[in-house]
Amino acid sequence: QVQLVESGGGSVQAGGSLRLSCTVSGLIFDDYAMAWFRQAPGKEREGVSCITWNSLRSYYQDSVKGRFTVSQDNAKNTLYLQMNSLKPEDTAMYYCAAAPSCGGLAWYRYNYWGQGTQVTVSS
Repeated sequence: QVQLVESGGGSVQAGGSLRLSCTVSGLIFDDYAMAWFRQAPGKEREGVSCITWNSLRSYYQDSVKGRFTVSQDNAKNTLYLQMNSLKPEDTAMYYCAAAPSCGGLAWYRYNYWGQGTQVTVSS
């Protein structure tokens, strides 16, 4: 059974930082690209960042470039998202997901999803 479990969300003030983690079990981590998505109330789910299985390439949504950093520890089957200089517009439920490739961060290309962790940024 494949499981993706996110953690690390919380409430911070604007300008603060959070580090999200996603621990994966039940699939061969090295066979998948891993991504972070987010969804704010009333808005569509959007891709935030993706990293290839070998960490050679990473991709970011324009709004988070220079503030967020995606990484992974393949030995621990864990994906991370370091979020700095957080803004109120970053407030959303954050999900990790797995797919054979980053696929342009299109959500419908991702096979496996976690349950999400809430990030709230106050001004």
